[in-house]
Amino acid sequence: MYNPMTLKELLNAQEGESVQFKVARNRFDFGEALHCCCALSNCGGGKLVFGISDKRPREVVGSKAFDQPERTRKGFIDKLHIMVDFQLYEEDGKRVLVFEVAGRPLGLPVQADGIAWWYEGDSLIPMPEDVRRRIYAEAGFDFSGSVCPGAKLDDFDVSAVDEFRKKWAEKSNNRRILNLSLEQLLRDCEAITDDGVTYAALILFGKRASLGKFLPQAEIVFEYRSSDASGPASQREELRAGFFACYNRLWELINLRNDKQHYQEGFFVYDIPTFNERVVREAILNAVSHRNYQMGGSVFIRQYRDRLVVESPGGFPNGITVDNILDRQSPRNRRVAEILALCGLVERSGQGMNLMYEWSIKEAKQLPDFTGTDENFVKLTLNGLVLDEKMLSLINRIGSERMESFSTGDFLVINALYHEEVIPQNLHQNLKRLEDWGVVEHIGRNKYVLARSLYAAVGKSGVHTRVVGLDRNTNKELLLKHIRDNGDQGTPFKELQQVLPGQSRNQLQVLMRELRKEGRVYAIGKTRGAKWFVTSADNHRNQSD
Repeated sequence: MYNPMTLKELLNAQEGESVQFKVARNRFDFGEALHCCCALSNCGGGKLVFGISDKRPREVVGSKAFDQPERTRKGFIDKLHIMVDFQLYEEDGKRVLVFEVAGRPLGLPVQADGIAWWYEGDSLIPMPEDVRRRIYAEAGFDFSGSVCPGAKLDDFDVSAVDEFRKKWAEKSNNRRILNLSLEQLLRDCEAITDDGVTYAALILFGKRASLGKFLPQAEIVFEYRSSDASGPASQREELRAGFFACYNRLWELINLRNDKQHYQEGFFVYDIPTFNERVVREAILNAVSHRNYQMGGSVFIRQYRDRLVVESPGGFPNGITVDNILDRQSPRNRRVAEILALCGLVERSGQGMNLMYEWSIKEAKQLPDFTGTDENFVKLTLNGLVLDEKMLSLINRIGSERMESFSTGDFLVINALYHEEVIPQNLHQNLKRLEDWGVVEHIGRNKYVLARSLYAAVGKSGVHTRVVGLDRNTNKELLLKHIRDNGDQGTPFKELQQVLPGQSRNQLQVLMRELRKEGRVYAIGKTRGAKWFVTSADNHRNQSD
């Protein structure tokens, strides 16, 4: 996604579907900027530039718009469910702000305020219908958008439709929706078309009997199991009903046995639920949106004392793997996903997997686990137990206000550093921002550690010292002591590597060059056969000490 330009390159860039210039000397409306970012994403991704004139010859005019770009970036991500980053430039005291917007997911337009915006040249317009159809066609056949032969308006559960109606009216701030007829409402959301009732309509609003007749596999089975032993579940409930008629019931069943885990910091006691409601709802939304309805079998939700397992028929959608699941979206059932987006549920589930990872880290729990997933089933395990209370204290120390600007990648970096794990290459771009915020420290070439203040706050200053290693002067004194102890026989370089095994060969060579420049050591011989000795000046200095 990221393609930083120099200021000179920006001044020479052509305005259009991939770069948009806004003067915005003092301010700029967030809503208008959101629509611009939406259109850039739908056109393949691009840059929204503030502080450069939009007429040629372009010049830097400076902009005070969005003086907290981290917060603005987070707002864009929350509304659009795509990745957005920013760059700041300065020329002669004039500020230029550039938001870098990722391209839309495969087969799905990005929407802002219920509209998929589009750039025609440099004109901002709603996406043309022929463009929308081409985008939908990218992901192949959408079963949920196809017509179910024989299904009629009588097959809908009115209470499920009314639940959707209220949420859509609230999300769109359009009370006219409350007065639409049943048929007009379903036509407006494209649950039914001129050709008939879609399978998406049955999945979301169907009566029990109608689902049994036309789509019996569209049921969700809940089980509570008190142990891993085989045999009948302690409680089992089969919910064969439109999703809007049963999704609240599912949370009620899970929350019946949702134990609280107590965590104390100073005088304050915090309660961490074993099952976070937002995470659970996102897991269920993902299962309903992405399961393969052309395969037999139901969505199973199995609750245990300490974990929740969600199994849905069909493997990952095309192009999605465990490695890229946080970065790509490819809804298997686009019509279902669009209807959920209209009423705001998919405003959370559009980045539902990201949210699950973020909350797992904030609550010091194990990351979502896809062990057992294959080409026929997706198996998602949400482990509910807090693994490390110190991690909770560390997250609390960072503070919720600062974390509002964090991306999922930022959380993953913090989690990896805390557990002393290797940071994946694709997350290295997050390190500089976290360093600027004082969350991490740069301690060497491509080496980072959580800030000492964070470790100190949770009583783990020793861990910081161990991870960072001994300071430079202490390392040099250890090398000198070993060389002195060897006396006239000298010390080969490979022995020095044994003194500081945590240092690479290059790092060790740097330390030895510094000692030689300081007049404290010298070498006899060359390359691997060389031996190191302390100078007479260093011996005298050591005796004086």
